Amino acid sequence: MIRGDTTQKRLAFVFTGDEFADGGSSILSALKEHDTKASFFFTGRFYKNPGFRELIKSLKQEGHYLGAHSDDHLLYCDWVKRDSLLVSHEAFKEDLRRNYDRMAGFGVGKADARYFLPPYEWYNQRIAAWTAQEGLTLINFTPGTRSTADYTWPEMGKRYVSSETVYNSILAHEAKDPNGLNGFILLIHIGTDPRRTDKFYNRLGELLTALTAKGYTFTTVADLLE
Repeated sequence: MIRGDTTQKRLAFVFTGDEFADGGSSILSALKEHDTKASFFFTGRFYKNPGFRELIKSLKQEGHYLGAHSDDHLLYCDWVKRDSLLVSHEAFKEDLRRNYDRMAGFGVGKADARYFLPPYEWYNQRIAAWTAQEGLTLINFTPGTRSTADYTWPEMGKRYVSSETVYNSILAHEAKDPNGLNGFILLIHIGTDPRRTDKFYNRLGELLTALTAKGYTFTTVADLLE
């Protein structure tokens, strides 16, 4: 699933995390200021990092959705030959099980988090089927904006995308899509490589203000898709 009801002006902000969490306090503050909830999908490595423990506890206490993003942030299938799997079914199941084991330490079980966002947001039909066999639903971000490029840094050359470009891409898509951002799943990273100093998550409050002025409300993926 990559989008919810396109007839209603509601969207879900989704934040993913693996090795970095530098945007945690900024994001929490912006969401609290706008009195809204969001969804956070973390790897097992993120959940088990002692330095991130208080942040995760705060997210849960504030009522945000916590989900799974694989344990070791595995690449499930080839970037070019997407049908070519890079993991076995057993490896997939074990990686997912370890991710949920880490989440259980924060009081989050499968019944609380039945949406799964695959690592690198890259998967194929087999991965989606395996996810369903585990009683979960695979989701991904809604395409059309540059928000997922907020992880890039200048040394990447042409692949680098500034926060101004990310911000403008979201508002431009809102303007050109007949359904605006209705039902959108908008993905942002909770932390990025230190080489990126232009952090897009610091503009979350500005984006929430702009979209609120356009009539949008914000919710979790569970609320958006159910």
